[in-house]
Amino acid sequence: MGQIIVLGAGMCGLSTAMLLARDGHRVTVLERDPHEAPTAVRAWEDWQRPGVNQFRLAHVMPSRWRIEMEAELPEVIEELEAVGGLRMNPLDLLPANLRGPWRDGDERFETVTGRRPVLEAVLVSVAARTDGVTVRRGVAVTGLITDGGPVPRVTGVLAEGGHALRADLVVDCGGRRSALGSWLEAAGARRPVEEREDSGFVYFGRHFMKKGERPEGSATMLQRYESLSILTLPADNDTWSVTFVTSSRDKALRGLRDPETWHAALREYPNAAGWADGTPTPGVEVIAGIEDRHRQFVVDGAPIATGVLAVGDSWACTNPSLGRGATMGLIHAKGLRDAVRETGVDEHDKLTSLFHEWTAAAVEPMYRGTLWFDRHRLAELDADAAGVPYQPDDPKWAFSRAIIAAGLVDPDVARGYQSLASMLATPDDLVAQPGMAEKIMKFGGGAPTYALPGPGRQTLLAAVGG
Repeated sequence: MGQIIVLGAGMCGLSTAMLLARDGHRVTVLERDPHEAPTAVRAWEDWQRPGVNQFRLAHVMPSRWRIEMEAELPEVIEELEAVGGLRMNPLDLLPANLRGPWRDGDERFETVTGRRPVLEAVLVSVAARTDGVTVRRGVAVTGLITDGGPVPRVTGVLAEGGHALRADLVVDCGGRRSALGSWLEAAGARRPVEEREDSGFVYFGRHFMKKGERPEGSATMLQRYESLSILTLPADNDTWSVTFVTSSRDKALRGLRDPETWHAALREYPNAAGWADGTPTPGVEVIAGIEDRHRQFVVDGAPIATGVLAVGDSWACTNPSLGRGATMGLIHAKGLRDAVRETGVDEHDKLTSLFHEWTAAAVEPMYRGTLWFDRHRLAELDADAAGVPYQPDDPKWAFSRAIIAAGLVDPDVARGYQSLASMLATPDDLVAQPGMAEKIMKFGGGAPTYALPGPGRQTLLAAVGG
């Protein structure tokens, strides 16, 4: 069994630490933010996490996350429900005439969700009770300790003040702001091959509360409209969130940062307007500058360093509006745990290569699929702002739009769409179902670009004063 350092005490870092510790490893989690986590019931009000820019962004956990957690760390789900986490089925947000009668197998879509501070506080609580896990907060890592050489082996980290912390393996779960690439370069390694760009989206969100009630849904949680998308996400303890997602280039919609303007715009959308029936948090939470990034640590078939591995957002991150990040991080953490089981922590070259190959096969397709959707959606929003139709040559985009439209009128396609949104299936899996592709094209192939009722561009601009 090894001594392992995990960098970052966010959801991915804590999940990784617990999975490794339950295999007998001694795991120390180093977190830059100094603030101790409060109890879950106080997390939303009392916890500051300056190292996580999306800490108060609208949040939902897809059913794949619930399934993986119940299999690997069931105490997390149990505690989340105990502190008010919401167990819900996204199909229940659809009108009964669209959903149709409940079917055997619909339970697979069920999830347990909550606001991000509450979710993370629950993971903190469970990690504190996990043998072999130690969390040290207020420790800022500044670099890596290596044994030198053209392909250095990492043997620990350096913290502020010159403190050296040794380990058999360092796992970077430092998230979107990870400095691992710079640290590797400073240690004499090649810099990771990196793809990096602004995701191009801006979020204008508000959280709401209404004791004993939550809004009745009438559409999917992610709703597409001309010029913007709307997220309507149930959460813990009678709370929920509503978020406008726009292109960062659409300056005419920046008035959404004003609460009165925000509400005036929401009233134009019949399927989302009822979600404002509650007590809102002060102001509008605006988040922009979120990057899409992918880093490759094995280049031309050879590792750039060994003894260090990147998991979750520190490896690859995207626009969070599809709600996949935490689930991808958990799946990635499981893959790391399994790779360590197979090789041990001492076979550094073998572990690095095995984890890279598994990541490329099992997790990278999720990232690439998310990036593909985001690039098309962003281009579509920009076309809306320019007043021109978006007609790319990619036939998969037309099919994707058909799935969304058909899912709003047909119960079978509604379940197919939900299997995609819940990360339980891929588009190829959907097409492989007998008759599904034909049904998608029958109900969605000729549908308008935006199937839900909502304002056109000029009406929206009038509402926001753009």
